[in-house]
Amino acid sequence: MTQATSLLRSPRFLVGQDRQGNWVVQDQNALRGGLFVNRDAALRFVRSENEHGSAAIIMVSGVLELHPQNNPATVPGRQVIPDSHRRAP
Repeated sequence: MTQATSLLRSPRFLVGQDRQGNWVVQDQNALRGGLFVNRDAALRFVRSENEHGSAAIIMVSGVLELHPQNNPATVPGRQVIPDSHRRAP
């Protein structure tokens, strides 16, 4: 397997900032990621998710918005409670 083939098969993480200045990480399938307060925290997350050290990190110079692919209502084991049914603190 060539290095180029290996990179195509390894996970890729996009890292950049959203319009509000938060640091955003999102994997190529929009299944893993999040918002972070600084660049170091975003890169720490990528390292923690990078099981075999083969993930490519792509730094985005423009605006990167977090777009989770999974709707929370469809994630197994997760129940979404409408705001009208939540208890006041």
